[in-house]
Amino acid sequence: MQEKASQSSKGRPVILGSQSPRRREILSYFTLPFVQQPPAFDESSIPYRDNPGDYVCTLAKGKSRAIEAGGEEIVVTADSVVIYENKVFGKPRDENEAFEMLSTLCGNRHKVYTGISVRKGSVVYSDFEMTKVWLNELQPAQIKAYQKRCHSIDKAAGYAIQREGSIIVQEIQGCFYNVMGLPVNTLRELLMKVGIDLWDYIA
Repeated sequence: MQEKASQSSKGRPVILGSQSPRRREILSYFTLPFVQQPPAFDESSIPYRDNPGDYVCTLAKGKSRAIEAGGEEIVVTADSVVIYENKVFGKPRDENEAFEMLSTLCGNRHKVYTGISVRKGSVVYSDFEMTKVWLNELQPAQIKAYQKRCHSIDKAAGYAIQREGSIIVQEIQGCFYNVMGLPVNTLRELLMKVGIDLWDYIA
């Protein structure tokens, strides 16, 4: 388990059930103490049934169940997917699949869904966020250059919106942090249900 240093000593650390460095980065914007614990959960065990909001919430809750926690510990899990023409674009298996995903999405609009689960004991709250994203049209050489720089294997649909990833994004409608993998407003609302107000953890 990787522990995150915090300036705050309020309460017990939240468990962030994710190995994503981007979710760790976003939660680190606040002084809320947390530890990062990746869940042992097979995302392929959940079939997609044409309802992306339900799908990502089910994935997030599945990850939460895979985390062992005491009755008073709070577990936060999330899952993000890209939906284009009612097809799920998750994390690519390899660079070739990542290339095919980006080739399909470039020049088109798609939707990014992130489901969040917040669990305290046996009580689970979940919700999702959706953001519309338009990617620039890219030449194959540009996609390959992007892949070489941005390490696309661990990201839904093989791309990132932040940092140098911004070069392929033409426009978004909705929450930027949702595309990064952890929509802050949705997380804040769910944490309120278990007694945590992120406004108390602004440095």
